[in-house]
Amino acid sequence: MTIEVKVPVLGESVTEATVGEWLKQPGDAVKADEPIVSLETDKVAVEVPAPADGVLAEHTVAVGDTVEVGAVIARLSEGGAGAAAPAAKAAPAPAASAPAPATAEDAQTLSPAVRRAVLEHGVDPSTIKGTGKDGRLTKEDVLTAAKAKDSGTAAPATGNGQAAAPAAGRNVERVKMTRLRQTIAKRLKSAQDTAALLTTFNDVDMSAVIAARNTYKDLFEKKHNVRLGFMGFFAKAACLALKDVPSVNAQIDGDDIVYHDFVDISVAVSAPNGLVVPVVRDCDKLSFAGIEKAIADYGKKAKDGTLTMDDMKGGTFTISNGGVFGSLMSTPIINPPQSAVLGLHRIEDRPVVVDGQIVVRPMMYIALSYDHRLIDGREAVTALKIIKEAIEDPTRLLIDL
Repeated sequence: MTIEVKVPVLGESVTEATVGEWLKQPGDAVKADEPIVSLETDKVAVEVPAPADGVLAEHTVAVGDTVEVGAVIARLSEGGAGAAAPAAKAAPAPAASAPAPATAEDAQTLSPAVRRAVLEHGVDPSTIKGTGKDGRLTKEDVLTAAKAKDSGTAAPATGNGQAAAPAAGRNVERVKMTRLRQTIAKRLKSAQDTAALLTTFNDVDMSAVIAARNTYKDLFEKKHNVRLGFMGFFAKAACLALKDVPSVNAQIDGDDIVYHDFVDISVAVSAPNGLVVPVVRDCDKLSFAGIEKAIADYGKKAKDGTLTMDDMKGGTFTISNGGVFGSLMSTPIINPPQSAVLGLHRIEDRPVVVDGQIVVRPMMYIALSYDHRLIDGREAVTALKIIKEAIEDPTRLLIDL
């Protein structure tokens, strides 16, 4: 009996996706609910499981194809195991030297990001020593192996499967943008074209937060089983500011302004395919531990490529921390339809004047980019000042001041 594998419902307002990679090839035995293909949507990668036990008979679409919800993307011969299957009519065509994971067991232990890197760079995962948890491969392991493999060899394959012509020993590589990267590009450009973007800056003395963290971090981790970071302090401080200055937590919808009596903070985290912004919901009602746990969980899911559409949906305000990469100062761009984003940066010792004396303090520049169509300069500066004051005097976070 032949069973059709169709594109599942992908999420609210998402009607199509791009075939990212086939996790199973024609002839492979599969079990019910075992992932057979990874689809890339505008926000996340979605793995489509096998609907029953059997043998994958054929792919009906290739890697890179755009498919709509409900479209047939593969066929499965139910019940059989290990029997030869007809060749794929539109099987994906990665570079000739790019092996798929050697066994079903290998495919199950590789994250989507790692599998994609293996296919793109044509390396054998069984020959790479993993540095991740329990010896698992990371994307960095694959890239390192690919770099070592390509040293002194022919040019890497381009996105259309043809080798780039070397010129005086220099190679180029053409790689098709993922759907996620295309969406990021379109949304950010749309934000520039639509919003009246402006950024206000301030600097923050981090002494009090650093002292509190050093004093309580061990007890905090022991009790809550999560590390106490700086993001919890800034998220709580942002909640104070957004409650006092509601327009910073609002959105423009046509000719209307939509105000929110809740704070859902989008936290920018780095994923294998680009920056993603999962949402910490009802942040104003969460404890420090609740915020830190949510952020830690999202960070792990982003690294593993397991973020879902629901994780990314909504958000009324964004916090982006470029400081983890060493940024001293930046002008972050808003995440539409939100109207403001807080940018954090690296902490460094700088001389400042306190009570008429020059002292050295751990300082951080903070930036608030905002849509001037909705938020006036006075409101933006006030909101950023509230955040600064709450960080410099964390007691304000406890007494809602």
